[in-house]
Amino acid sequence: MSKLHVENLHKHYRLGGEDLHVLRGANLAVEPGQWLAVLGRSGSGKSTLLHLLGGLDQPDRGSVQFNDRDIFQLGGGKLDQYRNLHVGFVFQFYHLLPELSALDNVIIGAMISCSILSWPARRSAVKQRAIELLDQVGLKDRLKHKPSKLSGGERQRVAIARALINQPDVLLADEPTGNLDAQTSQAILALFKQLHDADQTMVLVTHDDKVAAAADRVMTLHDGQLFDS
Repeated sequence: MSKLHVENLHKHYRLGGEDLHVLRGANLAVEPGQWLAVLGRSGSGKSTLLHLLGGLDQPDRGSVQFNDRDIFQLGGGKLDQYRNLHVGFVFQFYHLLPELSALDNVIIGAMISCSILSWPARRSAVKQRAIELLDQVGLKDRLKHKPSKLSGGERQRVAIARALINQPDVLLADEPTGNLDAQTSQAILALFKQLHDADQTMVLVTHDDKVAAAADRVMTLHDGQLFDS
């Protein structure tokens, strides 16, 4: 099974003429099938860490290794392949395309990983999987609804289905309940638990102790480093 680990990760940003050091030698290992929560206050670098794990940003120093290979040393489009096929992203603000239906928002996650020539042969199977995923997250009656016609919790469920469309090895979730009320947050966490029970490897970052407590392992991000809680 796939392994993801981080060694001596450093990241800083130039902000207002000053250097802001967000990560200062962070280390972690995510075991296959594990649900890891990273807890930290706002501005502690949680989102930065998640973006580095997913290959969306480059570190100043250190490595992110997937199956014992540094993802930032991959060439020939293989980093794009890692982002498209091996990790799935769930964001706090959903990032759904407003002009597309729930079904098409999920399908587009698979279209990105296909070439123009290969897509026609895959289209039918991808559509069926998207329908099954939306059914799994409780939205079988909302396939044709656009995001503006969905509640916050429903939009997040669409985003989770989209993240799962390519059967990723690791699901990365950035404050997935941060925009939701308490009752809806519990429903989303229950969905994450179902995924975890099905052996989906997950890394979730949050500022909320109660959300973090749902995971089977919790680490705290403080002063740019990670500590077991």
